[in-house]
Amino acid sequence: MKIYRYIHKAPLRVYRIKRVSMRLQTKRCMLRLKLALAQEKQETKAMLISYKNYTQGNATKEEMKLANEQFVDVLKGIGLGVFAILPFAPITIPLIVKLARLVGVEVMPSAFVKVNNKKQKKIID
Repeated sequence: MKIYRYIHKAPLRVYRIKRVSMRLQTKRCMLRLKLALAQEKQETKAMLISYKNYTQGNATKEEMKLANEQFVDVLKGIGLGVFAILPFAPITIPLIVKLARLVGVEVMPSAFVKVNNKKQKKIID
């Protein structure tokens, strides 16, 4: 009887363990997304301050270069946001990112891309 109970309950244990692991994996992914969005927010605020300083004539060339790079990142995010509205977005967005990388274009904003020691860009897992 103990063997039957062990064999019968094994699938339930496996299901519970998988459910907990999926919950933890989802939580980790959401935290990574939160950190990336927080970084984008901070960079965008710095960009707006740089543009404000530029209108007043107080911005340096380095500040303007960083602000223009961040503006390009904002445009990349807007471009991907358009595809997020379309049907089959979980299929189309990774496909667009993969095709763009094959061509040599980075369509992901910089906060969602991490730089390796070899200066290669990889998507945050």
